Amino acid sequence: MQIGFLIFPGFPMACLTSVIEPLRAANEIAGRQVFEWCLMSEGGDKTVSSARIGLEPDMALADLDPIDLLFVLGAPNSLFANANAGNGALRRLDRHGGILGAISGGVFVLARSGLVAGHKCSVHWCYEAAFRGEFPDIDMTDDVITMDRRRYTVSGAAAAFDLALHLIEDRLGGDIAHEVACWFQHPTVRGDRVQQRVPRRPSAVPDLPILVARAATLFAERIEQPISIADVAGHLNVSPRQIERAFKKATGQSPTHYYREMRMKAARQLVLYSKDTVLSIAHAVGYTSATPLMIHYRDAFGVSPQEDRQRINSFRVQGHVPLPPA
Repeated sequence: MQIGFLIFPGFPMACLTSVIEPLRAANEIAGRQVFEWCLMSEGGDKTVSSARIGLEPDMALADLDPIDLLFVLGAPNSLFANANAGNGALRRLDRHGGILGAISGGVFVLARSGLVAGHKCSVHWCYEAAFRGEFPDIDMTDDVITMDRRRYTVSGAAAAFDLALHLIEDRLGGDIAHEVACWFQHPTVRGDRVQQRVPRRPSAVPDLPILVARAATLFAERIEQPISIADVAGHLNVSPRQIERAFKKATGQSPTHYYREMRMKAARQLVLYSKDTVLSIAHAVGYTSATPLMIHYRDAFGVSPQEDRQRINSFRVQGHVPLPPA
């Protein structure tokens, strides 16, 4: 099986190695070269990861012959320097029957090519608001892996390892896949329809009570058009006072502050991973103007949206164009 990795500046190293290492181990255990891989960038140039480690690709995307599977790895704001040529190369691979995949932020590149239209795709939870804002018509899921016909999308590095194990099982059987998992002390193998879970701190409450969880679900569904606590209580056939007490006991916060925190997290995704104006972001998280958003954003993160965006740009990108390697 021939697998290619198309890397953009700022790509996550962990996502790359999480696929290659289990495939390498499978080859060793099987005693033959079942999996082969190659690394490419748009122009074949050295590409620097988000960890500031530069890799020399094997080739440019235009030089790639048809292969079985191509993964795109990048940041949410990764772009082709030549969109027509880059997207054309992806379409050519698709016409030849290859599987097109994306890991973590690479799904944005694949979606911009138009090749995800009509397919479901997995999006890392920290990118959900930005992805939904840019691609409202794409069927996004919060599953760790989505394999929809010839589109394989993976939410993050751990899920990429899971997908590699599935590829190994398909080609070499469950025994070798299990042995590879044992080599790397990988405890469980997740697949389609397994949802992402946001890690909790050890001191955090392990599970929310049913009332609080149901209210939080209603909050999450109404980020753009906020719902009042009274309306939430009405939906759940309880009193607003019961909602207040339940949230205080389970989270240490009032439901109003809990809800605002959810909206600020969604706003921060858009600040860091989109080009939207502050006013557009304010509207996307339920504010009629930018002023209250800016006040609540500073309260939540200690900086204004503009300062937060400038900080991440100075660290990773400049003007949403990836910085060239030093």
